[in-house]
Amino acid sequence: MPELIDATEIMFTPFEPKTKNRFIMYIESIPAYLIKTASRPQITFEEIVLDHINVKRYIKGKGEWQPLNITLYDPIVPSAAQAAMEWVRLSHESVTGRDGYSDFYKKDITFNLLGPVGDVVEEWTLKGAWVQDANFMEMDFASSDPAELELTLRYDYAILQF
Repeated sequence: MPELIDATEIMFTPFEPKTKNRFIMYIESIPAYLIKTASRPQITFEEIVLDHINVKRYIKGKGEWQPLNITLYDPIVPSAAQAAMEWVRLSHESVTGRDGYSDFYKKDITFNLLGPVGDVVEEWTLKGAWVQDANFMEMDFASSDPAELELTLRYDYAILQF
């Protein structure tokens, strides 16, 4: 016979949720206060099919960390566009067509989720991150919204420290 669960264990357990607006991301050469939005890491696993007579079995294949998107405010000073282009130039120089070694353009990134008093409650380390896509966004005479830009970051893997 199943054990009865006390209702107070389900309904009245206090907890503090993590909120989407309490985070800070540390990227070398990009001031943390310019980062407006950021995705958390995501991993997807390939599927391996094992065929046998008239049935299929499935097992996990290789894992692939998905690209991470961030949006930056782009103030006059310090220019987020300039900081992003300096990072891009480490991997590809538009003027000369020269590409850089991965040691030049790959960076480790720290992504912290904060508690209500500013304490770090979750920390990710993204290893070997680089700019896969830089979108400097559209401008619009009809809008007075602040300028922003979007970066898609590709990375080798992520570590959830705590």
